[in-house]
Amino acid sequence: MPGLNGKWSSLIFVVWTVSCAFIFCEYLIYYPAIFQCAWPEMDRAPSGESRDREPVPILRALILSDTHLLGAIRGHWFDKLRREWQMERAFQTAMWLLRPEVVFILGDVFDEGKWSSTKNWDDDVRRFHKMFRHPRDTELIVLVGNHDVGFHSEMNWYKLQRFEKVFNVTSARMVTRKGVNFLLVNSVALHGDGCPICQTVERELLRLSQDLNCSLQQSMQAAPMAEDCSDARWLPFSRPVILQHYPLYRVSDATCTGQDATPPEHRHLLFKEQYDVLSQEASRKLLWWFQPRLILSGHTHSACEFLHANKYPEISVPSFSWRNRNNPSFILGSFSSASYMLSKCFLPEESTVITIYCSAGAAVLLLLLLLHLHTVRCTLQLAGCLLAKHKTV
Repeated sequence: MPGLNGKWSSLIFVVWTVSCAFIFCEYLIYYPAIFQCAWPEMDRAPSGESRDREPVPILRALILSDTHLLGAIRGHWFDKLRREWQMERAFQTAMWLLRPEVVFILGDVFDEGKWSSTKNWDDDVRRFHKMFRHPRDTELIVLVGNHDVGFHSEMNWYKLQRFEKVFNVTSARMVTRKGVNFLLVNSVALHGDGCPICQTVERELLRLSQDLNCSLQQSMQAAPMAEDCSDARWLPFSRPVILQHYPLYRVSDATCTGQDATPPEHRHLLFKEQYDVLSQEASRKLLWWFQPRLILSGHTHSACEFLHANKYPEISVPSFSWRNRNNPSFILGSFSSASYMLSKCFLPEESTVITIYCSAGAAVLLLLLLLHLHTVRCTLQLAGCLLAKHKTV
């Protein structure tokens, strides 16, 4: 009976260890990581002579990028299951703990959107909506990336309109929330070669730039309205925040630092225009037309803070998936019409989860080894006793 009790105790320990490791790594680990994150605090008091007015409205936005949901062609079933479960649990935990008003995903939602058949596309979309489900009072805005519709040479109207229909977005759009203007740009179309999609996007960007400039003139009551402002859409004047997949042009990531930046051995690799970053011409146009107060981009899978022309800050948002980096993260932004503050929230590292599983597995194996040695010792002792008894007889 003592041996039987020991075996049951060992079995209970094994089940308990494996269960605890699984529950912690697959469910609970996201809570302490995201619980440490907090929205940046901003002063809500009106400035200047208007201190008696209502507090300044603050918009809380969560920004992530490059989820790369695996498709039917390159996605191994276990890799797909593992990465998508990680993103789903991380996103749902963030929704529950942080309650953002709006979520922006900066493109490359899918890994194989540029190749997907209708059937595979529908399956990818279904899985996306399951993973990134959100409360009704949270708005989800998704931008297009090169893996969603292909690089410029692969993009066509069918792929683009398929994406825009699912996510109710266009290639150039101004979204205004609480007086904050967010310019959503299909950066894949800013190739500058006169392709039909590129011409359409550039015309719309020019129109939005005109709307913004006319709104500025209208807000300055002393300034006469320009004749070409008669058909302009009025926007609350606030320097826009540009959201797009490709970063604006920069030579490399040489100046990027931080624990989620490009590894040091790769930071000096030169970027290729219209592949790694936008072209210099397209970047100059966006900065000239909109003079943004902030640019948020993805694509590189690594973090970077870069200042264009010494006055236009850009933040490259790292990938949200363990498939692309060991330490995924997202951005928390508090925005008003005149200011903003950002903070970064790191998800659990994949190496930490692997270490916990390996430790639990090592503990189980050690226990099984000790149990086996104990069983062998008891067997040998029993055999010795029987042999001694036989000699005595």
